[in-house]
Amino acid sequence: MVCLGNICRSPLAEGILQHKVSEAGMNWIIDSAGTNGYHVGEAPHHLSQKVGRMHGIDISQLRARKFVAEDFERYDKIYAMAEDVIDDMRQIARNKFDDRKVELIMNEVFPGQNIDVPDPWYGPEPGYHHVYNMLDEACEKIIEHAKTKTQKTI
Repeated sequence: MVCLGNICRSPLAEGILQHKVSEAGMNWIIDSAGTNGYHVGEAPHHLSQKVGRMHGIDISQLRARKFVAEDFERYDKIYAMAEDVIDDMRQIARNKFDDRKVELIMNEVFPGQNIDVPDPWYGPEPGYHHVYNMLDEACEKIIEHAKTKTQKTI
């Protein structure tokens, strides 16, 4: 899960997907990062934490880190929160960038529509609830698609 600062959207997405993966009994490694290094080592934004807690998800232990080119070697799938994040990832990763691994997270819900998850950073609390709802829906689809894929291979 990748956004700009790794304190609002991507840690919330990490927490939501981790929660859903645990409930589904799956054994996935889920992580998040940001393309800028402004918040490295910081906890998620207090409103992202609050909204997560309201849904039974604790992301307070997460710490922001910067996206690195090696993430393409570490992870099978990399979800970006917005198109500009993909552009930043491409610049950071250079020759390690792998289009096959990158997807806008909302394409899980609306395939091919390239909808960005808005950055709630500068706004009031309702924006964080809106982002949570978008990410929750996308993470639910990720789990559904994984289960469907698994059933097809059995």
